[in-house]
Amino acid sequence: MVIGKGVNGGGAAGAAGGGAAPGEGADEGAGAASGAGAASGAGAGAGAGETASRVDEAPSRISFRLDPGSGVPTYLQLVQQVEQALQLGYLARGDQLPRVKDVVGSLAINPNTVLKAYRELEHRGIAAGRPGQGTFVEAAPDVVPLAELTGLRKSMLSWLREADEAGLDPDGMTAVFTAALRDFHERRAATGAPRGSGGRAAPGERRETA
Repeated sequence: MVIGKGVNGGGAAGAAGGGAAPGEGADEGAGAASGAGAASGAGAGAGAGETASRVDEAPSRISFRLDPGSGVPTYLQLVQQVEQALQLGYLARGDQLPRVKDVVGSLAINPNTVLKAYRELEHRGIAAGRPGQGTFVEAAPDVVPLAELTGLRKSMLSWLREADEAGLDPDGMTAVFTAALRDFHERRAATGAPRGSGGRAAPGERRETA
């Protein structure tokens, strides 16, 4: 960052000034003290500059990918990926989202598209911009514990292998899953079962969710 460079430059100048005084009696002590003070101040300033640089340049915990054939607008794909990362526990409150210039560089898209996605996340109360630092997660939903997510993922992978062996391509797998998910929601709505009950009505009792 420019801040870091400026501070380091001042430190070099201060050290040079302190070293130019030897051999001049009383002035030598003053020059040495001045040089030490400048070097100390520059060191502290450099540390602050490096800290600010680390905050600004810290990598995000997620990276975006685009699916050109999905039919979903690019900015919404970014929004959805942030929401999914939150649901899966990959992102948490306080985490930084990828910087606009990094997203533009990796996906070759217009920076206004990234800004539109981040504005939408702000509108939904999910993220907020911090001047000079970037965009950070402000709110995160309650998520299923990692152990349960891992088990569910293994079950899903097992189902995908069976679907592949049965001859289904990705579109076919998506169609089966979408139909099953629709049936699940319809049955849950018909029984009035609350979320977390597995679609079964359980009067007076509900499974706790994290």
